[in-house]
Amino acid sequence: MSGRGNARGARRPAPDGKRAPEGKRAPEGKRERRDLGQQVEGRQAVRELLVAGRRKVHDLWLSTDAGDAPVVTEIASLAESAGVRIRKVPADQIERRARTGAPQGVVAFAAPVPTADLDALLADPRAFLVALDGVTDPQNLGAVMRSAETAGATGVVLATHRAVGLTPAVAKAAAGALEYLPVTFVSGIPGALDRAKRAGVWCAGLDADGDQSLYELSVADAPLVLVLGAEGRGLSRLARARCDVVASIPMYGHIASLNVSAAAAVACTEIARRRAG
Repeated sequence: MSGRGNARGARRPAPDGKRAPEGKRAPEGKRERRDLGQQVEGRQAVRELLVAGRRKVHDLWLSTDAGDAPVVTEIASLAESAGVRIRKVPADQIERRARTGAPQGVVAFAAPVPTADLDALLADPRAFLVALDGVTDPQNLGAVMRSAETAGATGVVLATHRAVGLTPAVAKAAAGALEYLPVTFVSGIPGALDRAKRAGVWCAGLDADGDQSLYELSVADAPLVLVLGAEGRGLSRLARARCDVVASIPMYGHIASLNVSAAAAVACTEIARRRAG
């Protein structure tokens, strides 16, 4: 696919020149996962969990050493208003239960994050999905989700295998994005990209040796899946082969590439800018 031309508002055509119909498939991600965001740690993540009100919060643990910082007071008030059971516990009990390095004296236990249906996300005429191809570091996944949400992405696509789940570390790094950003789980990213193309949605990979600049990405303002590769190895061969275009972020210094979360922040912001214009 050429990097030239105006793709504003375009749907990816079916091979016969007609728009491909949205097929009806059984929802992905039905397989039970160990982590679906049930334990949320950190003040910002817990605050957004309560503000969003998207899922039931069963218990809130507050450290007796948390003090009266405004955000802690707000969290307690939000929990009381929502009828959440609040437990004041010693700091060492919080630390023992925590699964991140810095829970900040706040741990919440909630219902799992509701998962979205991929086909429903692809049917959105303004679809802007971020697909993660083998990202295994929870800090990176959380940071990518935070960037995607602030850029107005309409969903995140995660694989059920060889990738990190929605762990407490992911929820904390996402700083609340988990509560607003639809998440869908698929058995494999290449298959999800095939479904996107059948639904008329463009697939753009991001890789250091892409064949066009991110800043010249012609499909940035069209229905789009942005595909990010794993730490170190980048896009897998199968995922790359299914992308309509592979773009790169121009580098002007001595270092040749960015961490996946930093690359995601740049790419999501640029796509948001183009779509807003």
